[in-house]
Amino acid sequence: MAEILPFRALHYRQPSELSALVTQPYDKISPAMQADYYHLSPHNLVRIIRGQTLPQDSPADNVYTRAAHDFADWRAAGVLGSEATPAIYPYFQGFEVPGQAGGRKERRGFIALLRLEDYSARVVHRHEQTLSGPKADRLELLKATRAHFGQIFFLYSDPAGEIEHLVATATAEQPWEQVKDEYDTLHTVWRVADPAVIAQVAEAMRAKPLVIADGHHRYETALAYRNHARAQGGGDGRVDFVMGTLVRMETAGLTILPTHRLVHGLAHFDWAEFLASAPPMFDVQRIEVRTPARASVADFLANLAASGNSQLALGAYAGKGEFTLLRLRGDIDLDQALAAVPPTLRRLDVVVLHRLVLERLLGIGEQAVREEANLTYMREASTACDQVESGAQQIAFLLNPTPVSAVYASALADCPMPQKSTDFYPKLLSGLTIYWLDNPAGI
Repeated sequence: MAEILPFRALHYRQPSELSALVTQPYDKISPAMQADYYHLSPHNLVRIIRGQTLPQDSPADNVYTRAAHDFADWRAAGVLGSEATPAIYPYFQGFEVPGQAGGRKERRGFIALLRLEDYSARVVHRHEQTLSGPKADRLELLKATRAHFGQIFFLYSDPAGEIEHLVATATAEQPWEQVKDEYDTLHTVWRVADPAVIAQVAEAMRAKPLVIADGHHRYETALAYRNHARAQGGGDGRVDFVMGTLVRMETAGLTILPTHRLVHGLAHFDWAEFLASAPPMFDVQRIEVRTPARASVADFLANLAASGNSQLALGAYAGKGEFTLLRLRGDIDLDQALAAVPPTLRRLDVVVLHRLVLERLLGIGEQAVREEANLTYMREASTACDQVESGAQQIAFLLNPTPVSAVYASALADCPMPQKSTDFYPKLLSGLTIYWLDNPAGI
């Protein structure tokens, strides 16, 4: 059963300056964004969640120890302070989807603590595989700071919207926090400290299975840290919880963008040979466009989306102003071709790409994918094509977004998708609320 708790959030005490203090999630911060965040404020959270590694770093002085020192200094100086009363925090995001018409949308959720559960307990379900490198990095930061600075993004199903209605009653009041980020998304947070409302929400959530939408690495890091703390014989139970934003699967505004794949480092790669090898499984349509690729990528993505409405389709770009549409042939028996893949995954674009294209046609196996030996992941299709055009990458594979219903069903069936199969948009900001395990005021 899912156990939801209110908590005394640690947060920035300068609400009017939030735009200079909070950040996108650590794994979405590019080097250019990191530099911008550093210039915004000496107290920008990037200094903690994604500090700069220096040549003279040592076990006693490194990116993690500096993060811990900054965190302690900011608390001592009153830059960060704790709420006196435990609460849950309704969190709404107003946004426009990049490159899409239709006006602004709103995604609604609430921030709370969730008791950590092993996947085997079938309370929390993953929908993606994870990579080892990010988990090792996040574990060292968690050990050093004993705090969670960003929320795990969880999905739950509630067709009637009972829970969303309960937490939304607070949103008629003045927001507790409000900030607009660099993507013009408006993030608004309220506090709900009424024990009766919190108890109703917790009880309604108890029977809900939860699916991780974003934050698999951080969730598994929290599990690892819980186990580490238990092995050390310490802890007062606070390590048993993680901070999350819980969003109703049926809520308006729940948006998934595709994460495209860039292939590099293949010896003797030949684009013509690749195209010649595809027809047994795919119908190949080559589409010449104007160069540079950026000028026509939106048109190609629209073509890809339209093709995906009638049959499974993948896009590819190998440079020189030529896109390729790979349509899965109608006579291909996916149940046979992907017999080793769980049935819930066999007809997903990203699975067909990984198993039939990357693995069979290009020889990029699961181990190479886990180690990121030949793959780079990118949200922006135009940037991906630019990198191919410049020669930095060999080929870009472009995808349609994975449906939310498929994400949820696959997770509950215990059939995680390949890494980076989804990109929920917008991201949850880091630094709006902080779960500090050593908060002297209590959990």
